[in-house]
Amino acid sequence: MRLSSLVFALTLGLASLSGGAWAQGFGPQHVQTQLVAETRGATPGSTVYVALVQKIDAGWHTYWRNPGDAGEATTLAWTLPGGWRAGDIVWPAPKRLPLGPLMNYGYEGQVLLPVPIEIPADAKPGHLERLTAKAQLLVCADVCVPQDADVALDLPVVAGAATADPVWGPAIAKTLADAPKAADIAAAYQSTGGSLKIALAGAALAGHPAAGAYFYPYDAETLDQAKPQAIDRGDSGFTLAASAGAAFQKGPPAEIQGVIETADGAAFEVTAKPGPPPPGSGGLGAPSEPAKMGLAVAALFAFLGGIILNLMPCVFPILSMKAAAFAGHGGETMGAREQGLAFAGGVLASFLALAGLLMAARAAGQAVGWGFELQSPMVTGALALVILAAALNLSGLFEVGASAQGLGAKLASRGGIVGAAFTGALAVVVAAPCTAPFMGPALGFALTQSPATGLAVFAALAVGFALPFTALAFTPALIRRLPRPGPWMDVLRKGLAFPMYGTAAWLVWVLGAQTDRTSLAAVFAAAVALAFAAWIWGAAQRRVASGRRAWVVSGLAALALFAAVAVLVVAPYGPPPQQGAAAAETVAGIAAEPWSAEKVAALQAQGKPVLVDFTAAWCVTCQVNEQVALNTGEAAQAFKRTGAVLLKADWTNRDAAIAKALADQGRVGVPLYLVYAPGGGAPKVLPQLLTSGIVAEALDDAARPLGSAGK
Repeated sequence: MRLSSLVFALTLGLASLSGGAWAQGFGPQHVQTQLVAETRGATPGSTVYVALVQKIDAGWHTYWRNPGDAGEATTLAWTLPGGWRAGDIVWPAPKRLPLGPLMNYGYEGQVLLPVPIEIPADAKPGHLERLTAKAQLLVCADVCVPQDADVALDLPVVAGAATADPVWGPAIAKTLADAPKAADIAAAYQSTGGSLKIALAGAALAGHPAAGAYFYPYDAETLDQAKPQAIDRGDSGFTLAASAGAAFQKGPPAEIQGVIETADGAAFEVTAKPGPPPPGSGGLGAPSEPAKMGLAVAALFAFLGGIILNLMPCVFPILSMKAAAFAGHGGETMGAREQGLAFAGGVLASFLALAGLLMAARAAGQAVGWGFELQSPMVTGALALVILAAALNLSGLFEVGASAQGLGAKLASRGGIVGAAFTGALAVVVAAPCTAPFMGPALGFALTQSPATGLAVFAALAVGFALPFTALAFTPALIRRLPRPGPWMDVLRKGLAFPMYGTAAWLVWVLGAQTDRTSLAAVFAAAVALAFAAWIWGAAQRRVASGRRAWVVSGLAALALFAAVAVLVVAPYGPPPQQGAAAAETVAGIAAEPWSAEKVAALQAQGKPVLVDFTAAWCVTCQVNEQVALNTGEAAQAFKRTGAVLLKADWTNRDAAIAKALADQGRVGVPLYLVYAPGGGAPKVLPQLLTSGIVAEALDDAARPLGSAGK
């Protein structure tokens, strides 16, 4: 059952219990309806437009011919004089009406729905004819109310040309002029996996902006309407990228019909059939590798990427916590196995939870991708405090899951298992900013498929990520080689706290790129309050261990912890200074200009190679690549030698245009490096782990004239 039908049925449930249904409607009437004509009379053998006027209460709306994910379109049942015929409603372009995870299409305020009425040639001048219609509509705000109306219009038949109605004539004429019309627009579509691209080109689109254009399908199952649409400008048209709807589960439809509306209000009816893109549309592009790989290959890529993710620098500090825990077992295998399984459980649960949040956010129309949680300054600040607390714990300022006495004896206790699961969860969150080889295509595939398929790919990623540590826990020969517990454990534990302090400092650096100084100062204050709370709590634990009460000291610790959380929550998190400024950055002595799709096209048209660096401050892999591959003399010489331009697409904070560009390449996260050759064409995708040699070779290849490759 279609969602709109289900919502509609539930809405009408109360009315059906009373036996009224559509017969009289129920509740207050939130739409005033009226039947009006463009002329004061009807000439025999002509066509006159008669419109249903809807005056809709503020805060309420009615629906377009395709209501979207929920709702019902207005219908008209006519009763006309003999020989008179009514055509179809001429639907004005609708408005988007998002509601939670749904996207609906309809009208607010006042709308006219014109209908052509054909007058028979034998109509008798001088007769006054009555036109009546039964209008049925659904009007919604927070709730939906079905409403019907019997509307009528008396229209005299006149011998000569009918004069325009002074009030409604201009209004109907404007509605007809603005309504979507067929035009000289060539259209084609291609679908791969769950993605859909519609290419449009024609003189009618010339001069209209691409940014902000939107496609309204006539069939509600053509698109996943709640997901965002993205449009690229071509020479004489658009290429629109969207998510395919339920209609594609039965195979590609013979054609896709709908309305393309530009940001300046121009609207055109289009019909797209499967096939190559028309010239000037910007092109549909080849199917992405993620769309072609299939579940088995995507799961394998995710599994391999998860294993390699353990080698990423962002994960090292967290795994050091588990290294300390392993050392504490001193050859005892049972406790190590329990912790290995608990760590794997924490990893799996956290990966699936992050995947679910990511899928839900994208389904709600948000342009987010892998690592999305660190695009929120509050989350970045909170994670920095969590890492700081873990570092203070390793330093011995306080203990978790054990008293100050007998800590070594309790490492294999239940507290250790809970700690292992927590470490697994923390490792996943900290690893999210990193994208290992194989991960990008796998996650791109996962987020274009059904939820079950997507979660299966993320589960494979989790298994790969947890495997090395868990396998080690189940290797008795290695565990027995570990030395017995002793004083050295305390030294190791405190030494391993310093990578955690480094991680906390890095997260604060990321926060500095996301927000203003006031918010950064608030997070520093929260960190001081947290450290004070940890110190007080450690003192309380020591008092309890010595047999004394610690109510007052524990209360002070709780109060300091509350202050830290409160400061973090109320911080304003304003934009960073000069956000969006066009000033170029300098990387490797090369001016790195802000990225835009239009700038890429302009530079290609000027005959320049282009390297686009999709990056983020929270992406550790991005920062490492910048230092070892981009910020080098070899790369600088390659840029100067080829005349290439470096563009930087900074995704530290959310940016729908960057998210769309990543999706076009089948990716949901950074880093991504694209090299464009002069004159146009699809980009070359570079590896996620760069070297200066790879960069130089790619730029040289891009600058080399066509047909001279390898020379």
